[in-house]
Amino acid sequence: MRPYILQEVNWAKVKESRYDIAVLPWGATEPHNYHLPYGTDTMETSRIVEEAACKAWERGCKVMVLPAIPFGVQNPGQLELPFCLPVRPSTQRTLLKDLLEALYGQGIRKVVIANGHGGNEFKSIIRELQMDSRDLFLGLMEWFRLFPNADYFEEEGDHAGEMETSIMLYYFPELVLPLGKAGSGKAKKFSIDALNRKKAWTPRNWTNVTEDTGIGNPEKATAEKGKKFLDAVISEMADFLIDLGKHDIADLYEK
Repeated sequence: MRPYILQEVNWAKVKESRYDIAVLPWGATEPHNYHLPYGTDTMETSRIVEEAACKAWERGCKVMVLPAIPFGVQNPGQLELPFCLPVRPSTQRTLLKDLLEALYGQGIRKVVIANGHGGNEFKSIIRELQMDSRDLFLGLMEWFRLFPNADYFEEEGDHAGEMETSIMLYYFPELVLPLGKAGSGKAKKFSIDALNRKKAWTPRNWTNVTEDTGIGNPEKATAEKGKKFLDAVISEMADFLIDLGKHDIADLYEK
């Protein structure tokens, strides 16, 4: 039993313990090219958070990792893919609001969302929910944005490419098909230049963008690359949790 993992801990332990921070991993359920499982976002995020919480706990941070949410917001075109299971942003907001109300009533005043899916946009939701509870710290950490991919990987891509495949090869190699069976992850660009240059934005229609559901070539992925990247990510996340645990939420700014 790990006392910082809610799905494993029991009431006997919780009753005698004090917890300061709740961390909520949030993923998605969707295809990840041919070679990675549907649960990639949720599985990798859960493991990352668990390892970061372990490091933080060992250094005195009283953190609890909540069960991961496996349903995320999807782009148009993904909805046509079998067993891609989306939720609306409004549903995401409602679920988060319900969980926050329960935690708040139980005395938890620091909550961190650990997002592992690019389609989940929490900032506007956090701003709205923060209005209801001014004495609640509600933060967001997105592990896949902590470091530039180019620092660790050779290929670009944001879905089932070299980065995610390397992580899954390290954490769950038994669930990764041989890379020879993976698609190339080649993505079509928009026909409007401003959208490609990110001067304007619209959701990508997945079935028009990619044939194999991947965006990014996984060919050069290795477990060793995944470990190196994860070591940096987990260290950064653990340090944040430790710092957050030490601070009063009314004293987050320099004097």
